[in-house]
Order: sequence, then structure tokens, then C-alpha cells
Amino acid sequence: MNDKLKEVLKMSIYLLVVLLLSLFIVTFIGQRTIVDGPSMEDTLFNNDNLVVDKLTYRFKAPKRFDVIVFPYQNAKRTYFIKRIIALPGETIYIDGDGNIFIDGELLEEEYGTEVTNYAGRAATPITLGEDEYFVMGDNRNNSTDSRFESVGNIKKNNIIGRAFIRLYPFNKIGFVKNIK
Repeated sequence: MNDKLKEVLKMSIYLLVVLLLSLFIVTFIGQRTIVDGPSMEDTLFNNDNLVVDKLTYRFKAPKRFDVIVFPYQNAKRTYFIKRIIALPGETIYIDGDGNIFIDGELLEEEYGTEVTNYAGRAATPITLGEDEYFVMGDNRNNSTDSRFESVGNIKKNNIIGRAFIRLYPFNKIGFVKNIK
């Protein structure tokens, strides 16, 4: 075998290994995503670049207040980023004043100051199934989320992962605030 052929073979194997490793990382560990829209303001902003942690939920269940990424069921290649508000088996209700109740207890939130003007589906109590989550955007009055029939409750197997690190803009690099 001549030296040029050996070099081409070595380079081909190297590129194949890099490609397979990259595919493994993107499929099972993490992926980059870009925020599109204002629904998570003041936590995340339009055009923020994030790394989504796809590994954690393989070993433990999502927690209340985690910021997650999931596919929007009504449009291909469209993903939503929202905050988990209610967990499997819980009952969520939003009253006429915009207060959110989980199993009859007022939800204590540490982010956002906006009063929820639209209760949507949660204007009457919703009890979640054993693998369902209720999600809302932090910018409550500018978010299409579980309050709307088009989104509804999110099944655990539809959760891609949790927003983990903001990479861009550079002056805001850091971990995404998943409260508690």
C-alpha cells in the first residue's frame, strides 16, 4: 500500500470517528438550540444560543421550574422552550386573578412579576397523568404553552432535555436558571 493511500485511509477513519462521536453527543448528551421569540423573557431572550442537556432526564425525572425543550406537535422542526409548572399527578388551576394553584396550594414563584391574564385550559382544574407536565413561558402574557389546546400537557417522552447553558450573547454566558 503506498503512502498516499495510507494517509487517505487514516484521514477517512479519523473523520468517521469524529462524525460518529458528534452524532453520539448530539443524540444522547446535548445539542445547541436558539431561542426564537419572547415567551421566556426575562429568563431567556430571542436569539439566545443554548446547550440543551439531553442526558439528565434519562436518569432522573424533570423537576418543577426546570426550563425544558420539547417539539411543538403542530409544526415540524419547531421546538418550544418553557418552564415546568406542574408535575405528574398534580392538579393545576389558574384563578381569575392569575394566581396559580397546584393541588390547592398557591404556587410560590421566584421569577417574573407578570400577572397571568389568560388561564386558558387551566381556568378549570387539570389533573395531570402519570407522565405529563404542565409548562408555561416566563413571559406569561406572550407565551403559547400548556394553557392552550395546541400545546396541552407535555408527556415525559416528548421532552428533549433541559436548557442548561447560555452560550450567546457572550455577556450573558452561564447556566440557565432552573429554580430550586
